[in-house]
Amino acid sequence: MGKKITILLTVLSIIVLIGLGYIYLKDQNIMLINTKGIIAEKQRNLIFIATGLMLIIVIPVYFMAAWFPYRYRESRKSNDYRPDYDSNNTLETIWWGIPIAIIGVIAVITWISTHELDPYKPLAKKNQQKTIQVISMQWKWLFIYPEEKIVSVNKILIPEDKPISFQITSDAPMNSFWIPQLAGQIYSMNGMSTMLHIEGNELGSYEGMSSNISGEGFSDMRFKVDVVNQKEYDSWVDKIKQSNEVFGMSQYKQLSTPSIRNVQQQFVLTDEDIYQQVMAKYMAKEGMTKDNHQSHAGGGS
Repeated sequence: MGKKITILLTVLSIIVLIGLGYIYLKDQNIMLINTKGIIAEKQRNLIFIATGLMLIIVIPVYFMAAWFPYRYRESRKSNDYRPDYDSNNTLETIWWGIPIAIIGVIAVITWISTHELDPYKPLAKKNQQKTIQVISMQWKWLFIYPEEKIVSVNKILIPEDKPISFQITSDAPMNSFWIPQLAGQIYSMNGMSTMLHIEGNELGSYEGMSSNISGEGFSDMRFKVDVVNQKEYDSWVDKIKQSNEVFGMSQYKQLSTPSIRNVQQQFVLTDEDIYQQVMAKYMAKEGMTKDNHQSHAGGGS
């Protein structure tokens, strides 16, 4: 009777935990799972597959961790004493063969997905995708639309089902650009230009963020990504172009002053080389540093 009660209580405890977990999670927006873009969806599926394969090992291990002490407890007198028993070919095959097979499967999946989900890999031909230049600052995000000649601070608007090519750099400490429901993250570094390709496949507003600690304003360094239809996108661009708010290098210098909890802003772009100038600023510093090192080395010889 005691054994049956123990089993019953264990089963009831598991059911209660599953129920509480469901109640807590059913209204939660878990961004890595609730994906809205083709890249994020493939990444989510990869997480599910890898987790499922690992659970094939983990679940039996947890089961045996509880069952073995109970099965071979000291108070159980019915166990056979077999001091010469040291090997079982069937069991050896199982606990070596299954992990090796799983590792092999994960290796193949990793190889394929690494190439398929390369952030530098375009989702369409160059003339079929939209380019947005991204500059991470302290502590805000600047988005430049070179084709439309507009600028946006802490807000991205993109057309539905349109492949987007982000060119990303930094004018501050290294950061990481991340839109969890649309794609994975990629670093922004000064003097370097990284890339990320995404496609929003469902209308809606999604959260973008900094995923690399960069100082005092890191936690508020967030932005909105709105996926809209083409008509709404064109209307947004036209509205910005009709405003008197212009954005050139002088406005950029004012914006680059460190600040926290920055509001969304949009401007008409008057200097098309801002991204290249930010890149060149750090490349020039690197070149000067190398020249100084070489001159010091030459002077001391």
